[in-house]
Order: sequence, then C-alpha cells, then structure tokens
Amino acid sequence: MLFSEHNFINKTGPKGSIEVICGSMFSGKTEELIRRLRRAQIAKLEVEIFKPTVDTRYATTEIVSHDKNSIQSTVVEMSSAILLLGTQTQVVGIDEAQFFDDNLPEVCNILANKGIRVIVAGLDMDYMGRPFGPIPNLMAIAEHVTKVHAVCVCCGAPANYSYRISTGNTRVLIGEKESYEPRCRNCFYQGNK
Repeated sequence: MLFSEHNFINKTGPKGSIEVICGSMFSGKTEELIRRLRRAQIAKLEVEIFKPTVDTRYATTEIVSHDKNSIQSTVVEMSSAILLLGTQTQVVGIDEAQFFDDNLPEVCNILANKGIRVIVAGLDMDYMGRPFGPIPNLMAIAEHVTKVHAVCVCCGAPANYSYRISTGNTRVLIGEKESYEPRCRNCFYQGNK
C-alpha cells in the first residue's frame, strides 16, 4: 500500500466512514454532495472540499451543480494532496472523483480510519458504459453508496448512462449538454449500435 505508514484506525475518537454518490451525467450527484456538505456545516463541523484540476466547467475554486448551486472547494492535482490538506477536519467532500488517480480509494480509507467522514461524488461509468476511474473501488469499500439517476431524454425512464452526443473517442471529454445526454439502458445501447 502506497500510504500504509499513515493507515491506522482511530480507536478512541470519532468513527470515520466513506460515502459514495454515483450515477450518470445530470443525475444530481454534485447537488447531493453539496446538500450533505452544507448540512455538515450547519452542524458546525469542520469541512474541507476538494475537486480535481481538470474540472473547470463552471468555476475554478468551487464545485458547482448543473442547477448552479455551489460551494467553495480546493483544487488538487493528485489524490495524495487531499491527505496533506484534509486531515485537520471532520468531513471531507470530493467531487468528480472519476478524474482522480487510482490512489483515491486508499486516501479515502486513510481519512476514514482517522475518524473523518468522507463523502465522494462521481460518475460510475464512462461514455461507453464501462466502470470509470477509482469509483468502482470506492463503491466496494464505502459504508454507504447512493446511486442517483437522471431522466432518459429519449423515453423518460430512469437513466444511469451518460451518452456522448459529440464527436471524439477520448475517455475524458469535459462537457455539458452539448456533449452528453442521460439515457436508460435500452436507449443507450440503441444509440451505440
């Protein structure tokens, strides 16, 4: 383990945990993350919020939902930076987790083992319907997983796929409604034929 010297369990203090909020584009992941973080702030808990440098869609130092709700955040390039900046807190929020490196699950484990509540939001699948980044591993180790759904733009069913409508085949393409639309399983696979 990369960070094993820091990976101890806090036996006397508060109990940490990992929560994952995942789903497709436009499903409300960031909205739910912001809601949970605001509730922690209302409870007067110390909160630190992080997002990857690649996420520049709405603001550079805030996480912003599609509904334009926002909360201040710290931009980091690698998940290991979260360990340096988020250890003197009670709650850590991480948005767009699919863009972080593969060490993110271990970073979250270290924080949770120190008694910190870690709340992570991100896409669980890429535009091809494949597991995306560290999210599957985070789901496996999390105490709580919330899978949120959008509405399929084709048929109105619950949507859990992010269908790419723009051209390009790179795995990471930062975009909004001009690049992606939410689709249910049937409409997603019909579009990919």
